[in-house]
Amino acid sequence: MSAKPFHSIHAHGLVRVGACTPLGTVGDPAANADATITLARQGHEAGADLLVFPELNLTSYAIDDLHVQDALIEATEAGLARLVEASAKLSPVLCVGAALRRNGRLYNCAVAVHRGRILGVVPKTFLPNYREYYEKRWFASGMGLTGLDIRVAGQIAPFGTDLIFAAKDYRDFVFHMEICEDFWAATPPSTMGALAGATILTNLSASNIVIGKARERAMLCAAQSSRATAAYVYSATGPGESTTDVSWDGQGMVFELGDELAQSERFDLATEIVLVDVDVARIALERARMGTFNDAARAAGDPEARFRRIGFAHASEHRDIGLIRPVRRYPFVPNTEHALDEDCYEAFNIQVEALRKRLAATGTRRLVVGVSGGLDSTHALLVAAKAFDRMGRPRTDILGFTMPGFATGEATKAQAWDLMNALGITGAEIDITPAARQMLGDMKHPFASGEPVHDITFENVQAGLRTDYLFRLANQREGMVLGTGDLSELALGWCTYGVGDQMSHYAVNAGVPKTLIQHLIRWEVRTGQYDAATAEVLERILATEISPELVPPGADGQVQSTESIIGPYALHDFFLHHIARGGQKPSKVAFLAMHAWGDASRGVWPAEMPEEAKGSYDLPTIARWLAKFLDRFFRTSQFKRSAIPNGPKVSGGGALSPRGDWRAPSDGTSRLWLDELRAGLPEGTLD
Repeated sequence: MSAKPFHSIHAHGLVRVGACTPLGTVGDPAANADATITLARQGHEAGADLLVFPELNLTSYAIDDLHVQDALIEATEAGLARLVEASAKLSPVLCVGAALRRNGRLYNCAVAVHRGRILGVVPKTFLPNYREYYEKRWFASGMGLTGLDIRVAGQIAPFGTDLIFAAKDYRDFVFHMEICEDFWAATPPSTMGALAGATILTNLSASNIVIGKARERAMLCAAQSSRATAAYVYSATGPGESTTDVSWDGQGMVFELGDELAQSERFDLATEIVLVDVDVARIALERARMGTFNDAARAAGDPEARFRRIGFAHASEHRDIGLIRPVRRYPFVPNTEHALDEDCYEAFNIQVEALRKRLAATGTRRLVVGVSGGLDSTHALLVAAKAFDRMGRPRTDILGFTMPGFATGEATKAQAWDLMNALGITGAEIDITPAARQMLGDMKHPFASGEPVHDITFENVQAGLRTDYLFRLANQREGMVLGTGDLSELALGWCTYGVGDQMSHYAVNAGVPKTLIQHLIRWEVRTGQYDAATAEVLERILATEISPELVPPGADGQVQSTESIIGPYALHDFFLHHIARGGQKPSKVAFLAMHAWGDASRGVWPAEMPEEAKGSYDLPTIARWLAKFLDRFFRTSQFKRSAIPNGPKVSGGGALSPRGDWRAPSDGTSRLWLDELRAGLPEGTLD
């Protein structure tokens, strides 16, 4: 068994964080301490590693001149002492807010507490003194305070704005604390915290609510988590604070690399912890590949050297506590209809504009496209038609060729013709079977003698002839061959090298994953990009089984199925995103896939996903196809990607061009990744 069991989030670089909204009591630190301890215990039971409370949650925020009452200050310190004592038996680190005095001044502070110890105290840097805020009336700024200590709650703890907190026994679990106004500033302190090594940025906030402010907070959280390449945990004051002149909504949020992971119910009278698992390993990998992050640290004078790194023992039991995190089944396909529409609009127009530019730059008179009646060639043809429309050129200059072979079905051939006719391009048909028979006969292949041998040679003779015809037709007709193969096929090497579908003059689909293409075609139908006749054909194409149609149907009449051979594209696109773009370990990808695909009834499906497509996969199935993906991706297919023609990058998830996102040796091995997968999975999963 692995020292870090497969089902533990901590085996995969995840940290469970919580944004806490306790019920406040105005100016009563004892009651506020009780509320904090109650939520801290709830977080402990839920397996939290880090809990973030609102600004001044122990003291109370909206109490004006009561802040400088000695009795209140002492009550706050007493409440903090009780919280520290209670934390001794709790596992999470607690980030709590309190007004604390030091050297004759009162500071608005964030206090990190863990297992009976005050890890450190960070004073607020930027004190608002405008609109409804008058913090400079009561508090001193922590600006420039570094290298200091504070005596509080019977302990001496580090004090200053130069603190980050790091788990001694859990790599990449490093956090920073800032307070409310700090992240409204032009130079948020958390930026330096991130450059010093913090992967989780926290904000203890009061922030009263007015119309539109919740959106502003979310925007700032998203922006800071993206710009600082980090997770951002934000907790704003909720019910119980004084509403003398303002009101509070209790907004808790967690963002990671610009994406919202969780948000609380606002204006809720119940106390609440918004729990979610943030991926600190992913954040660290993103920083490693993003040279700009390191350059920013150097430009800032290497903040790591100026920060004190306060250690604490994480001591995770590596038990199975589930996964609290949205994991998209289709990482290339948004779950919401609005986001899907936006992505499809952008993807389609990226392709159209890329092709338009290539046609204009080369002065190509005609475009040659092989039209099979399947998804990829259909989408490429739709892009071509729109590019010609945009250039004001007749679609008749698009030359579509359907080239039936030994296994071409009448339905797909009819769809190819119906699509070409509906779009008004110049269509033609070339039967490749005579040429294929001649070639197979010249090679003395068994099929030429009547034997039913349908091996890879039999398949590639047909695939190669189709591409050979297209190139010679392009020579003859003063044209350019438009590639139709997609990103998923390139990842798996599911394309015939050289004189085959791996080659073209311009690979317009090379940046589009298979799982997105069907949604692009649906979007083109739904938004009326083409007329009703074209839309009707497209609906039929969408309902057709994905098949290379190179091997004749079996005795049962079953057509050759691509996914039965290489596995489900839904899983392979999931693997592609997390391994090629994310750089994640295979065992972690299997863990995430298990949570994404294990139960079809859980989670959100992309809009317009057909019910019959909403399936699930168990862990052994996921592991089997992941092993297949790893071997094809790392060992057998890179030489094909190293020689692919130009084509536009479409998805932020990455592309596989050797001139862009992915550069790798063609003679590599998959052993390292397969060994890691086997070692990380539960015993017997990949037998």
